[in-house]
Amino acid sequence: MNRALPKSLVIAVFAAALLAWGAPASAYVAQILTSIPASSGEGEQLEAAVRSAINDVLDHAIAFVPTVIDVREAIVVGDRIYILLLLADDDGAAIVNSARDAKADEL
Repeated sequence: MNRALPKSLVIAVFAAALLAWGAPASAYVAQILTSIPASSGEGEQLEAAVRSAINDVLDHAIAFVPTVIDVREAIVVGDRIYILLLLADDDGAAIVNSARDAKADEL
């Protein structure tokens, strides 16, 4: 028996195992707290300030492109409005939705 055949077989099995293993899936989910001054105004001025704070988070705080942007909570503490954001990409959104569904089933 030729010695090259077993080596080739070992290499082929190893290569197939690496291809089958593949890369792990990545999902990104981030919960971020940002704030704006409470004196940001009312109505359209307040909405513009909130949008600006969210855009600042998207531009500077995360390194992925979110497909889900959810304002989870907004509270006033002193002279600041604190805004809790949930950001997720496609895969992260699936995880968030399955966790939300599981939590609803427990209730």
